Amino acid sequence: MHQWMDGISNEASVLISLGLILLLGFACTRITKKLGLPNVSAYIVCGILIGPHLIGIVPQRIVDGMGFVSDIALAFIAFGVGRFFKKETIQATGMAVLIITVLEALLAGVLVTFSMVFIFHLDWNLSLLLGAIATATAPASTVMTINQYHARGDFVDLLLQVVALDDVVCLLVFSLISAIVVANDGTGVTFSDVALPLVWNIAAIALGIVFALTLAKLLPPSRTKDNRLILALAMLLCLSGICAAFDVSPLLSCMVFGAVFINRTRDKKLFKQINKFTPPVMMLFFVVSGMKLNLSVLGAFGLVGVGYFLIRITGKYAGAWLGCLITHRDKRIRRYLGAALVPQAGVAIGLAYLSERILPPAIGSLLVTIILASSAMYELIGPASAKIALFRSGAIKLDEEPVSLPDAPDADEHANTEADASPLEEAKENL
Repeated sequence: MHQWMDGISNEASVLISLGLILLLGFACTRITKKLGLPNVSAYIVCGILIGPHLIGIVPQRIVDGMGFVSDIALAFIAFGVGRFFKKETIQATGMAVLIITVLEALLAGVLVTFSMVFIFHLDWNLSLLLGAIATATAPASTVMTINQYHARGDFVDLLLQVVALDDVVCLLVFSLISAIVVANDGTGVTFSDVALPLVWNIAAIALGIVFALTLAKLLPPSRTKDNRLILALAMLLCLSGICAAFDVSPLLSCMVFGAVFINRTRDKKLFKQINKFTPPVMMLFFVVSGMKLNLSVLGAFGLVGVGYFLIRITGKYAGAWLGCLITHRDKRIRRYLGAALVPQAGVAIGLAYLSERILPPAIGSLLVTIILASSAMYELIGPASAKIALFRSGAIKLDEEPVSLPDAPDADEHANTEADASPLEEAKENL
């Protein structure tokens, strides 16, 4: 199959690869459904199996050329998360969310740092950078699991806000730690090399605000559904592309884009419309992510890698539990929030490669190996862990069948009736 794909034109091989990815990803969900696992797990496993590192159905050159899928998927995910940052929600939970996020992120970082130094006897610079990267949490698989099971409620609202703010904390911590390591190490990397990514992220956030205000102007109530979708996708893709041009993750800017837009317009229907458009994109994203995972790096994982893997989970769970206790969250939220913060991928991998430039070659290579291998493990167990947390917290009802449900309403849909259409308008729209 691999040789045949190499022998045909590039356009044909890309189209066939996309079709195979969607078909085989769907086929894998038939198996994981029987096992009670989320669809995300099926997509990642499918990618590992058909990718160039195992069976090789999809050639490496096709995988290398699909990096844009990650940016598009993350843009959709971040934009959707932004709607949970309504003004009234922030006023009600803002300080609590900030406390929980800071504690779950920093406790994981501190535990990893000191464990690497005093248990595994690693260099301080390497340990500090591993601790800084440990603060990051990947939202993609968690959001996908939430959407699949139509999870709703206070637990989901809090989880999505924590996951979104987590990357902000991670970038700030990593910038500070990197500056310290650069000052101590005396390598050729300058402070501007470390601080510049933070500056670009701040600029991307400002751009997200501008895009949101512009889209709000472009979408008056008279605009048709088709044109609303076209304009929204155009703005999202442009914002994601600008971020990619400066090597910045689109997560923060697109999240701010969604948050400012929902507060400006109260237009929840646009988010639902985009959500219906995204399932194939999400499947492509996770299958391609699986194809990029080289399981051979697990052979070099070692005791240090296992320690990082387990200690970070412990820190995330303990920090979330402590934050919920301090802010007087419900017992179910306190018990299970940390279990939904396991995944770690995109941002962490990007920071690992930046750290490799800061550290001496041998030490930098060890750090990248640890992060790549642990990310593979986190992405494999993360969706199942998130599903358990959602069920146990009551965000998913046990008597519901997720695949047959219609689009679930927002948790605060009835509390914001001024933004909804009248019953007569809704009846016309349904007809």
